[in-house]
Formats: sequence, structure tokens, C-alpha cells
Amino acid sequence: MNHYSETLSQLQKKPESWLITGAAGFIGSNLIEQLLKNNQTVIGLDNFSTGHLTNLDQVRTSVSLEQWQHFKFIEGDIRDLKTCRMACQSANYVLHQAALGSVPRSIADPINTHENNISGFLNILVAARDAKVKRLVYAASSSTYGDHPDLPKVEDKIGSPLSPYAVTKLVNELYAQVFAINYGFKSIGLRYFNVFGQRQDPNGAYAAVIPKWVDAMITGKPVVINGDGQNSRDFCYIDNAVQANILAATAPEIAANQVYNVAVGERTSLNQLFELIRTKLEKQYPQLINFKAIHQDFRAGDIKHSQADITKAQNLLGYEPSHRINEGLDIALQWYVNNREFNSKVHF
Repeated sequence: MNHYSETLSQLQKKPESWLITGAAGFIGSNLIEQLLKNNQTVIGLDNFSTGHLTNLDQVRTSVSLEQWQHFKFIEGDIRDLKTCRMACQSANYVLHQAALGSVPRSIADPINTHENNISGFLNILVAARDAKVKRLVYAASSSTYGDHPDLPKVEDKIGSPLSPYAVTKLVNELYAQVFAINYGFKSIGLRYFNVFGQRQDPNGAYAAVIPKWVDAMITGKPVVINGDGQNSRDFCYIDNAVQANILAATAPEIAANQVYNVAVGERTSLNQLFELIRTKLEKQYPQLINFKAIHQDFRAGDIKHSQADITKAQNLLGYEPSHRINEGLDIALQWYVNNREFNSKVHF
């Protein structure tokens, strides 16, 4: 039994109360599902600005009736402090996933990004501190590394941010640090590297690359690659991110008030990713055998390469990725194929 399995076993013996912000989103809904399946009490908070009720519907059908009865949903906005206080009041742990993601969205609308990702984050920090929750785990981002050239990325070496989104995620880390110093409040930041998997939205202008490409391939639309396709990313399957959140919440005190990379520690270029997806889908969609991508200019705010060093998370959290990109894609692609009706209902 590995450390994560032992942690889940311990939680089953002593259930806790968890608040998940961004509950109707991709990562949030997967966190809820795993916690409910392990007999935890879960409170979900979301304003449906980017999350979808269909995600929660899918969680409901994947857990038992008894487990679902341990879930309470609050429709509300993290930009409202009163709502945050209400959501935090009975929580032992807070897993803060609510945010406006996407580098391009932040460039197009920096004010809205700031209000959600900084003001909203501060509200959750204050509410969690005042409710005396055991620990806040928050979604940080690999975008914080900015223009720092080193690979793989190590937590204590960052560059200058390249987008408003990256600025907001860096500010989150600074606020968390200040709350630790001034109030003794314990938190952990998880710098996600290109998380993908079931329930990730394939639609909208700011959709993540994997669901967007999958949807395009199975519906006969063009796939667009920004740049020459040599850009590389450390693609991280959703189960790895869920594991990291639960381990971070329950890790020993020595692990608190730090940030950790959440990834696999490998690089895949966009050209390689395209071929992986195309090859895996062509068995069910033979028209993809000769399918080619369209290349256009590099996107503003994008970094050339990204790869994580996950040594720190392994040593202090006991994190061990369960899925590399191949295994994760096998599960995610089949989910998208099997949930075409779900996908068609999901939109911004």
C-alpha cells in the first residue's frame, strides 16, 4: 500500500469536512468525487462562471446515494466575503480551486482576472483563517515560473510573470506566505502543470488544448497549433492532481506553508501530443489517419517549454504520480468519446 492509499484509508476511518471552491469545475468536481467515495463530508462552492452543473450531475451518478447525501452545494461567488465565511464555517480543510484560468483570457480581461484570482483568494484566506480550518490547499500555477529558463522547474527558482494570470497566481503565493507569518495560518500551494482529464471543458475560446483538440478531431473541425509545435509541456492527468490535493491537506506540519510542483516530470511537445491523440482516436475514427494540424503564430504570454521537478512533492507530501500522459490520455479520450452529449451541453 503506497502513502496515498494509506492516507485515504485513514480518512475513511476518521472522516473530515472539506470545502471545495470551484466545485462545479473540472478539478473541483473530480476532488468531490474522490472525497465522497472515501466517505468524507464535502461542501461545494461555485458561481457557475466557468463551472457546469453537469459536472456535479456526473459526480452524483458515480457515487452511492448515501455518499451523495454527505455533499452540500452553495451557489455563490468567492468575491463576496460573506459567502466565503458561510462556506468555511464547518470545514476542516479547504481545497481552493476557484479561479479564472487561461493566459489569453487574462490578457483580454485583466481586471476580471484580478478580482477573481486575487480578491477572491484573499476572501477565502480570511474566511478560512477566521473559521480556524486546519489547512488551506490552493491551486497555484506553473505560469509563476515566467521567463526563468531552467528546466526542469524547481520551486525556489522563478522568473518574471508573462501574463496577468501569472501575476495573480504569484500574488496568491505571497498572500499565503504573509498569512503564515502574521497569523500562523497554514496553507500549501500546488503549482499545477497542464492538468487534463475527464470533465475538462472542450468548448469556448479559452478551452485547454487536449479537450479542445479531441473535440475538434471527432467532430471534423481543424486543429490549430500555436507556433511550430515544438513547444513542450508537462501534461498531468487529473488523478495526479487529486492525489496531490489530498496529500497536501493531510501532510505533516513540516510540509505546510510551501509550494509544490504537481506534474509527472516529463515533457511532451505539442506535435507529439497531436500525434498521440490522433493515433489513439483513429481506431474509432478512421478518417483521422491522414489528419493534419494547422499551424499559426505563437500565442502572446506563452512560454516555450515547461517541465517540473517533482522531487519536493515526492519527499514532503509522499506524492507519486499514478498516470503518465499515455495512461491518462487512454482514460480521458474514452471519456470524451463516451460523453459526446455531455460535451455538447458544456459551453461558456
